[in-house]
Amino acid sequence: MADKYIDFISGGFGKKLAKQLGLPQPVKLRRYEPNAPLVPGPVHVVSPDGAPLETLISAMGATAKSTLREGEKWGAVVVDLTGIAHPRDLSELVLALGGTLRGLATCGRIVTISRTPAGDVNQQAARAAVEGFLRSLAKELRAGATANGIMIADGVAIDSISVAGALKFLLSGRSAFVDGQFIRVSGEGSADPGRSLEGKVAAVTGAARGIGAEIARVLAREGATVVAIDVPQAGEGLAKTANAVRGTALPLDVTAPDAADQIYAHASERHGGLDIVIHNAGILRDKLLANMKPDKWDDLIAVNITAPLTMNERFVELAREGKLGESPRFISLASTSGIAGNRGQTNYGAAKAGLIGMTEALAPTLAEIGGTVNAVAPGFIETDMTASIPTVSRQIFRRTSSLQQGGLPVDVAETIAFLVSPAAGGINGTTVRVCGQNLVGR
Repeated sequence: MADKYIDFISGGFGKKLAKQLGLPQPVKLRRYEPNAPLVPGPVHVVSPDGAPLETLISAMGATAKSTLREGEKWGAVVVDLTGIAHPRDLSELVLALGGTLRGLATCGRIVTISRTPAGDVNQQAARAAVEGFLRSLAKELRAGATANGIMIADGVAIDSISVAGALKFLLSGRSAFVDGQFIRVSGEGSADPGRSLEGKVAAVTGAARGIGAEIARVLAREGATVVAIDVPQAGEGLAKTANAVRGTALPLDVTAPDAADQIYAHASERHGGLDIVIHNAGILRDKLLANMKPDKWDDLIAVNITAPLTMNERFVELAREGKLGESPRFISLASTSGIAGNRGQTNYGAAKAGLIGMTEALAPTLAEIGGTVNAVAPGFIETDMTASIPTVSRQIFRRTSSLQQGGLPVDVAETIAFLVSPAAGGINGTTVRVCGQNLVGR
């Protein structure tokens, strides 16, 4: 659903009125476009040793520079904080970053690269401080700019494949609605970060419409063959999605005990295998707990968390038997409701938090078999479902993120496409929020 307010304040009288009244002034976000530059200007690297990052950025087709020409704006600023050992070590680097902010382009990017908190007390405090700094900085930015971090484990090189993949994603228009978040890299990765999903077969549940249909479209754009899955009652929409991406449709209730076997059989018989599974199917049964009936609780739990748990158990068995791709990728759709809670959604919040727990618990198992499992947690996304929210409430939800607007289904899909890509092989067991840095949660 279009955000007519953004259209109104984007120019002329509307823009002047919003400025005079001190109203929110969100901008149209920079999203993926074929053949568009990675960033809208040169990239400034703030680092004690900028050479590795400057090399990475140049390899991505962007320009790393130390100064601007007259009339130029920074497309992005990348800050290397991997060497800090005490909170006082932040001062020089973050203040240098601060000096560049007025020269940041519309929809520019700030990316910090730091280490996962570990080590002695001083070092752990310093590394943890980066998180509070970055999230606070993201709330200060305007004009569609975002600030995100890459947090890498000790032993992982700053120029490793998965760090490069995460950096490219965060600099690009594909991360438009990811703001104030950290991508945690626990391994080096083992593939060319520029490689697509060519030759991969992806199963997407809940694919008949909305976010699921967009996930199917973006995965197909990146080269994957898609099996679109939804309940038989959604047959028309399911067929439309499958036809649009030149994939196949599988009418299926994901709560069926043999759902995983049906998905695997279809993918194998029609496409020769299965590499990627996206657990997107979900339902809403909102009710205050005092008024919650057993069917509203049990039905939601069955679809939203029990089905993915049951299917993943079987998919892991198939992977151990060598029947899935050599680097299987599992993704679950969580939600900010599972992180911060939401009134009237005790059942939904429980299920979505459960998916995050499942993701963390499964990560070591997937690592053993050469794969990854991650989750994506959307915030307010413009869909048919959110279009039914009363107008005033919908406007409040839109404006309470740092980007002062709702996201689009494509924003969720782009994040998923990155996480299942070969370049994300070192990212495992993490949850990435796609919420424009919504005020709820972290």
